[in-house]
Amino acid sequence: MTAAWRIARRELRGGLAGFWIFLSCLMLGVGAIAAVGTVRAAIETGLSRQGAVLLGGDAALRLTYRFATDPERAWIEDRAARVSEIVDFRSMAVAGDDRALTQVKGVDADWPLTGEAQFDPPMPVAQVLAGRDGLPGAAMDPLLIQRMGLSVGDRFRLGVQDFVLMAALTREPDALGGSFGLGPRTLVATAGLANAGLLSPGTLYETSYRVLLRPGDSLDRLRADALARFEGAGMRWRDSRRGAPGVEVFVDRLGSFLVLVGLAGLATGGVGVSSAVRSYLDTKTPVIATLKTLGAEGRTIFAVYFAQIGALTLLGVALGLALGALLPLAAAPLLQARLPIPVEFTLYPAPLVEAATYGILTALIFTLLPLARVEGVRAAALFRGIGTDAHARPRRRYMAALLLAVMALIGTAAVMASVPRLALSVAAGVVLALGALWLAARGLRALARRLSRHPALRGRSALRLAVGAVGNPQEGAVAVVLSLGLGLTVLATVGQIDVNLRRAIAAELPQQAPSFFFIDIQPDQLPGLLDRLNGDPGVSQVDTAPSLRGIITAINDIPARDWGDHWVLRGDRGVSHAAAPPEGAALTAGEWWPADYAGPPLISFGAEEAAELGLSLGDRITVNILGRDITGTVANFRQVDFRSGGIGFVMIFDGATLQSAPQTHIATVHSDPAVEAQLLRDISDSYPNITPIRVRDVAERVAEAMGALASGTSLAALAVLATGFVVLIGAAAAGERARVFEAAVLKTLGAARGTVLASFALRSALMGAAAGLVAVVVAALAAWAILTQVMELDYRFAPGSALAVITGGIIATMAAGLAFALRPLSARPARVLRAQE
Repeated sequence: MTAAWRIARRELRGGLAGFWIFLSCLMLGVGAIAAVGTVRAAIETGLSRQGAVLLGGDAALRLTYRFATDPERAWIEDRAARVSEIVDFRSMAVAGDDRALTQVKGVDADWPLTGEAQFDPPMPVAQVLAGRDGLPGAAMDPLLIQRMGLSVGDRFRLGVQDFVLMAALTREPDALGGSFGLGPRTLVATAGLANAGLLSPGTLYETSYRVLLRPGDSLDRLRADALARFEGAGMRWRDSRRGAPGVEVFVDRLGSFLVLVGLAGLATGGVGVSSAVRSYLDTKTPVIATLKTLGAEGRTIFAVYFAQIGALTLLGVALGLALGALLPLAAAPLLQARLPIPVEFTLYPAPLVEAATYGILTALIFTLLPLARVEGVRAAALFRGIGTDAHARPRRRYMAALLLAVMALIGTAAVMASVPRLALSVAAGVVLALGALWLAARGLRALARRLSRHPALRGRSALRLAVGAVGNPQEGAVAVVLSLGLGLTVLATVGQIDVNLRRAIAAELPQQAPSFFFIDIQPDQLPGLLDRLNGDPGVSQVDTAPSLRGIITAINDIPARDWGDHWVLRGDRGVSHAAAPPEGAALTAGEWWPADYAGPPLISFGAEEAAELGLSLGDRITVNILGRDITGTVANFRQVDFRSGGIGFVMIFDGATLQSAPQTHIATVHSDPAVEAQLLRDISDSYPNITPIRVRDVAERVAEAMGALASGTSLAALAVLATGFVVLIGAAAAGERARVFEAAVLKTLGAARGTVLASFALRSALMGAAAGLVAVVVAALAAWAILTQVMELDYRFAPGSALAVITGGIIATMAAGLAFALRPLSARPARVLRAQE
């Protein structure tokens, strides 16, 4: 190794000529992963350090659709320095003929315990809530004010209570710590809701008691006391250590996914790395031959160039880490202003170590085989000019090392990703995509060789030359298709999924989903509401069901938190009761109870959710409803289709168990779009406490969110494409010398400059079209698998997105190829041909 390192060091003195593609590919890939990891770490740190502000206190005790009783409230106040009571629910804000869904937040005089609320015009919270002219005050999200055409000082109605708009709510410190809202925020005093008729028993609302700790107390102790005191009362605990868990999980998973997309970019760059190493080793043919003639062993030569490539790898990784660490710091002011969450930018070692690990492993994987072939090539073959492309089979130890490196890369991705299954799926997808692209490139070369001799191409000089060049192994079709194709595959997959999701949300969902959801229907209001709806010729279908909310607290006497982390066990779930099975219900196991059943509680459970939870017929499920534990036995499983947008409950109790519990009803209404506005006005005027939710509005919000997510993912895919484009430029630059000689020969034989240029353009277009076509096929398969198997949605091929990808592939390869066609076209044939003598 001493001799090998001495030789390697001397060769490196010659500079880095020929290695700029190698360094660029590593730098871009490592930089992208480091940048994504740094931003994710900055967000997670901000969420952690600002947890108390985001949550609205050191801890929050949340109850479902009830306020704390006097003894419960006294217990909370006795163990906290300060307490603030929050109530959160949906309602309709009405101002004249304008109506809009809003998420109402009722607060007390102590809100906010931490952070600061900001209003326009600026004023204290107490002044906002106090109101004027005998009416309680309110603040609204600026978007809601604009949507309803209101101005400060105007009146609007929530339920049957009038409020005066005092200001616009420009900053809500604990917005991320609350529940997900379907509408913009309206802030009022809880006392002002006393006469609104919106907080009746059974109404859908949530209360939260935010607390500040007393000096010397701890969150762990308070949490243990609260869980013991409220056991069986349906209390949920959250503290400032995870003030916004939903945001935290989303950021973590999105960051992990973008890192995996960055790994695809590194794989794309790996093709350029491999090509750069092969080209470099070809230039070292005389050196390798001389060393072998002088008695150097194969392992010594391997060590020489392994040391060189290793040193360059460390340089490329270091440049990538610098780029990935400094870019977020430079963009910190812009990101902090745009992101609605606290972000703290600094240098974070963990994402840099992760990016460096990925970069080193990727470089090892893509350089090991070219280096291993050097060891097995004979000196005589090298002196004859065969070079390192001679088919020397790498030794088994190198193949074993390559396999271990691949396993290490995939294992590292699985361990560091928040969802190991996602990491393994992406890794498998990248491997399959690379395999498909490699086969397509080899098939393209074989087909091009065959077509170049086809009689149909006679007389079409430019096309025939282009097809013949594509079939030439020295032209680099494999590198072009691999590097560009993988980036296009990622982009095409995102495009196919985005188009299908938008179609499902914006087009297919409204066709099968109802026009409205009506919630908080009191039992005595149901007959009158049904008369109004059924009497409207524009209404085609009305479905109703009793609705309560409950929290699963135990399964077979095992606490739910110890059973698993399924979504059904997180938070409260909708619960209903019925004597007869819902219309269209398909039982998969068990039997429905008799219509007059009046025995111990029985439960009908969703079949898919039961299978995921590992439930069986006869299992006991304890559900806390309005502070009371009810234990029922699973009597049957049934299919629940949430995609239709209709009424769907995971749990339905028998008809007698919950009959006397305080409850409301929900209703779904299918109607013609022409009557929706009048229907909304009539229901809001007649029943102010009922909250109508337009499914079309919800679908539009979801479509906007999915569009933003798809845009962010597309940007990551473009980073992969940028790496692929660098590889394209490298391949074009490496082939420039060959094209100079080719152009000189063609000119000597009488070819016009236009014919030569057309040949160069056509060969680039053919390789780009092949890369785009294969990318579309692989992306279509990937999108089909994700949509149908994971999201359980229908998939339809999106030709517009596919055409854009293929066109982009053609343009990219033509741009890279033609950029290096000017010197071959301008070279003088005589000078070029004399230089070959």
